[in-house]
Amino acid sequence: MTQHDITLDETQLRIDLAAAIRLSCRADWHEGVANHFSVAVSADGKKFLMNPRWVHWSRVRASDLILCDADDPETMNRPDAPDPSAWSIHGAIHRNLPQARVALHIHPPYCTALAGLKDPRILPIDQVTARFYNRLAYDLSFGGIANDAAEGERIAATIGNHGAVMMQNHGVTTFAATVAEAWDALYHLERAARTMVLAYQTGQPLAVMPDDLAEETAAEWHTVKEAEFAHFAEMKRILDREAPDYKD
Repeated sequence: MTQHDITLDETQLRIDLAAAIRLSCRADWHEGVANHFSVAVSADGKKFLMNPRWVHWSRVRASDLILCDADDPETMNRPDAPDPSAWSIHGAIHRNLPQARVALHIHPPYCTALAGLKDPRILPIDQVTARFYNRLAYDLSFGGIANDAAEGERIAATIGNHGAVMMQNHGVTTFAATVAEAWDALYHLERAARTMVLAYQTGQPLAVMPDDLAEETAAEWHTVKEAEFAHFAEMKRILDREAPDYKD
């Protein structure tokens, strides 16, 4: 089995998701005790791990992650019930999108700033922004805090087969087969959003790439997939040295 294969090793999935949560906290992408990450642990994708309700991301450990079943209507009646919006969004994603093994939903500063614009698009103005050319879904129908099933189902339907979604008036979510790929996508999506915000701040016209060049640049990212795994592995090594309790 290569690192590209889907693994159902729950212990390793717990460690990886806890690492993604800790690293996102260190990057200041989290929001209080809100936002939520999940990873599927069953072959059909419906059983998944998620961060516990209202625990600060700097403290989340692998053993803290709660196991949920997207088809279990009694989930919110459990003593360890997840945050209502987390259940609404991630339950719908893992129920309807089996290819989205990992779903990282968060409100990072620059992505959220773009999400608050009338035109929240990430345009191909450098190689990082071009990574998302025609590969980013846009949800332009925010229905309020996602505390009900209908909003979660609507969000899932908007995503389709895209690897990430910009959620207007809300935030972003990235999807992948592995935590490493989803976290690397989130990292680059926030950097792309930062580039857009900084470019807008100059007040000068954007130098948007022609469609063919943007597509060529986006496709080139897929030729260096190993870098995504190396990036996450390197970041976990930093955690291993500085905050090893994430594995507990």
